[in-house]
Amino acid sequence: MSFSSADLINAVQQPCDDVAARIIRHAQTLGLSISCAESLTGGLLADAFVRIPGASDVFVGSAVTYATESKASVLQVNNETLQRYGAVHAETVRQMVTGVGVLFRSTIQVATTGVAGPTQQDGQPVGRFYIGLLLPGMTHAEVVTGRISDDEIEGLAHGGSDRRECIRRVVVAVALTELLRCLGRITHKQGCD
Repeated sequence: MSFSSADLINAVQQPCDDVAARIIRHAQTLGLSISCAESLTGGLLADAFVRIPGASDVFVGSAVTYATESKASVLQVNNETLQRYGAVHAETVRQMVTGVGVLFRSTIQVATTGVAGPTQQDGQPVGRFYIGLLLPGMTHAEVVTGRISDDEIEGLAHGGSDRRECIRRVVVAVALTELLRCLGRITHKQGCD
């Protein structure tokens, strides 16, 4: 049995739609707004939100800062951080998530950076990702770090050439899941950290 990239997209899309819809409903209830800063996911995270009816009530925008220079010019990521650590690092995603909040004046910010391949970047292996989350009540951005292993990538891509797409879609699913986890713990006086 072969497994096409369309099969992968369909297998991941419905759970992402379900989680994104829950996030949107939760944000609507709490009167919160959402923005994204995307590098690795290149707009897929924003797409996960805008696919859902009612997203315009809470989703204010996304900045796709794929090039390292755009992280500095659009999101105000410190050039020293980019030179010292590179575009794929926890400190970089912390600054991305803070910058997108300033840019869009949102109350919830999510940022992604990582390596989709085919080769490593800034000394980081293919499959490495960082997700930054900043929500009301948090004193600092929470960073989720992970790596999708070569075996996991091959298993998802089923030997196909869509390794990059697999990585990007898995990171969107992780970002949505982590954001929902944090939103579930928010009260008027309590954050996620």
